[in-house]
Amino acid sequence: MAKLNAVVSLAIFLTFACGPQPVLGSNAFLKNKPKSLMPGKVFRAEVMNAVGSMLGCGGEHDKEEVAAITRSLTPMWRTLPKTNGRIDRRSLRYLVHRHFMQTSSLMVRGFEPTRLTNDSHWGAADILSQMVPAYVESVLESQHNTMYGFNLKDAVDMVIMLDQLIFDSESAVLEGVYKTQKKSVKQSLSHDEVTQLFESYIVNWMIEASPEDHAMLNQNKSLAAELLPHYHDLMKFTAGSVKAFEYKRSKGKDALNLKYSFADVHKIAGGITRSFQSYWQSECESMKSALVSMDSHSTGRVPLAKFYNTALDSDWRFGESEAYLRELGALDESSSWRGAQVIIPNYLQATSNCIVSTPHYLVCCVNECESLMGEIETAIDAPTALPETILGVVGDMTSHTTLDADEPAHLGKELRQQLEQIAKNTNGRVPLHGRLFAQWLHYVFPRECPFPHKVGAVTATTPSEYGMDHVASKADMKKHAEGATDIPVSVSQEELQWMSQWSEDEELMVDYSSEFHGSSWGRTFLLIFGLLVVLVGLAVGAINIHTAPRKVGAGMARSAPIHNSHWV
Repeated sequence: MAKLNAVVSLAIFLTFACGPQPVLGSNAFLKNKPKSLMPGKVFRAEVMNAVGSMLGCGGEHDKEEVAAITRSLTPMWRTLPKTNGRIDRRSLRYLVHRHFMQTSSLMVRGFEPTRLTNDSHWGAADILSQMVPAYVESVLESQHNTMYGFNLKDAVDMVIMLDQLIFDSESAVLEGVYKTQKKSVKQSLSHDEVTQLFESYIVNWMIEASPEDHAMLNQNKSLAAELLPHYHDLMKFTAGSVKAFEYKRSKGKDALNLKYSFADVHKIAGGITRSFQSYWQSECESMKSALVSMDSHSTGRVPLAKFYNTALDSDWRFGESEAYLRELGALDESSSWRGAQVIIPNYLQATSNCIVSTPHYLVCCVNECESLMGEIETAIDAPTALPETILGVVGDMTSHTTLDADEPAHLGKELRQQLEQIAKNTNGRVPLHGRLFAQWLHYVFPRECPFPHKVGAVTATTPSEYGMDHVASKADMKKHAEGATDIPVSVSQEELQWMSQWSEDEELMVDYSSEFHGSSWGRTFLLIFGLLVVLVGLAVGAINIHTAPRKVGAGMARSAPIHNSHWV
């Protein structure tokens, strides 16, 4: 658990890493296949065969689950620019990342939007190249995507595959707990044994530590309760997850006498992963409320001095060092007057606040901007839109600022002009999946939508990966806190220069070449066609001049309308 590192007394920070799973050693089935025999329609079969062979889970996925994933992806899919109905690799990664964030607040390692990628590199540390290198080599690194691109079914299959890989990665934690409790994965367990097992599982899953430290925590529940906030509530949550599984399987019969295989226990663990964020969201909302109370001018920013002052006085959560906040992209240092400020949505979405951190995924706070963006995508239903269309949609939206209050969109004159300026640079329309529109949304909903940094400028480094310096010293906090000043509420946002971080640098998150080049080509085509018509007209006129009888007046009078008809 990321935030535990601020209070954990364990001396060594060791990141838990489960070993790579067995994978195929050859992709000869693709190397020997002529490229002409690789139509897009076989992509789905290649995915399922590759993953099925590697994971031993052949066969089709549950139809209801496939339908649910398809429903989740479709609104985003409709607004992605396409070439012949297909998207490129960048778009596929973007789509998958947003799906997991929307449905379970899971940030899949390697799919973070801050990660630098290109057409031939998925990211050395991502879940794909760690666990299924043959899949990457055989399908994603093949010519398939450059020849054909990816369709909606391909995106659904990618989500299914990652779902399965995330699910399988949890088995390593479970196997370790079985071993610690001297149980065999082949034996069936009683209700009490499963409940006891999950008490250890939740500690091992949430706290990054060495196997020895995990063993110590499982033996000393008092220490575990000190390190894990709401420890007893967490134990009730896991016990409830076991009972929910029991009820579903037994349909209300004598559930307590049921026996549980390792597969049953694994399914319960998978359910915990996918539902955990909704359980923990109250903690995220509490954190946001505390930050909003410090944002007296509704800029979506809290002066670092005030941030640390709160940490010293009452709230242990706000203790990240200035350097670490900068690394995470949660710090705005663009205003010489206000000094360093913590950006509320960037901070809430930072990996330092992801409650669970594993080698393959993190469980983070809900990205509230996703629901706002979803509303816009559903209304626009296209990759680009006119500024007035966007203003009409956004003008009717509100953001859920706190548990008890909504706030209308910030749509002042300056932001309206900024939106029009974005459109001027892209044929009069605003691309929905670009950095500039994301930046505009941040200022429209400053407490919900993160400020979009350029790719590669910030990282998704967890506290344990960053090291002991991720926590600010009390001396540094006090030094900043002493400089805290209260600015009167009467001072307007414009006077505060609240948009000083605005940057004109565009960075499209997906491939828009089909949209912009297409419209440009359309104009070019019309121009070329018009010139050809003119040239043909001139040629015909020249022929008429040379072949028509040279009668003064009548012949020339007949030829003039012919020339004019080609110009029209």
